[in-house]
Amino acid sequence: MGELGAKLGLDELAGGAASISKALLAEFIGNLILNLFGCGACVNIANSNAATDIVLIALAFGLAVFAIVSAIGHVSGGHVNPAVTAGLASAGRVKPVRAILYVIAQCAGAAAGSGLLKALTPERAAGKLGVTGLGTDVTPLQGFGIEFFLGFILVFVVCGVCDPNKPDGKSTAPLAIGLTVTLGHLLAVDYTGSAMNPARSFGSALVAGDWANHWVYWAGPIAGGVAAALLYVHGFSAPPVDPAPPRYRPVAADEKELKRLDGGKAEELA
Repeated sequence: MGELGAKLGLDELAGGAASISKALLAEFIGNLILNLFGCGACVNIANSNAATDIVLIALAFGLAVFAIVSAIGHVSGGHVNPAVTAGLASAGRVKPVRAILYVIAQCAGAAAGSGLLKALTPERAAGKLGVTGLGTDVTPLQGFGIEFFLGFILVFVVCGVCDPNKPDGKSTAPLAIGLTVTLGHLLAVDYTGSAMNPARSFGSALVAGDWANHWVYWAGPIAGGVAAALLYVHGFSAPPVDPAPPRYRPVAADEKELKRLDGGKAEELA
């Protein structure tokens, strides 16, 4: 395979095809669930003209991410977001080939989730099916800034709770990540629709055919995610955990006892 192939991650395709296939399927299903349930909360069946319920949307996306990471975290790492994948790849936690395949699977899953949502929603209430868009008087540059910091806080938290030198944090990782997604939506729904996730925006835009300012939802979260990952890895990583000391340490009395026993055996043999 060669050194270059190993750095790119081609060895993972050759040596663990079954494992990476399961991981890609997990990422696909994760984004399908995210767009189906999260974007579904943006649709108001009872009254399509009603005001957006920001708390409902924030909880739906946060709980969806919590459920997804809890279910598939052990299979693929539970990225479910190109910004997370790009951030971890920039920090050397994910190899390039796996990262590219993850992003493809994430986008396909998000498109499938939005497609299912469209099929299951009455046409009169479907609207734009949760397409992310800039709020009133929000410029594309401001939208980029909001999405940058949404990607930043998400990946910063992911790096913190998944730090290999903090094994005690892994048990609470799904909840922490889900609550961070909720936090981001509480701030940014009125600004940008609070994507935090390029694949989530891609799936909605593809099904609804609305690509207005779509670059904001890729450039912002990915730039923020890469910045957060590099900052955490190079500035905030937990120190390596010292190996546990042995439970038993020989002392001088033990050595004397061993010598006495050895001496007694020697006398018996004589």
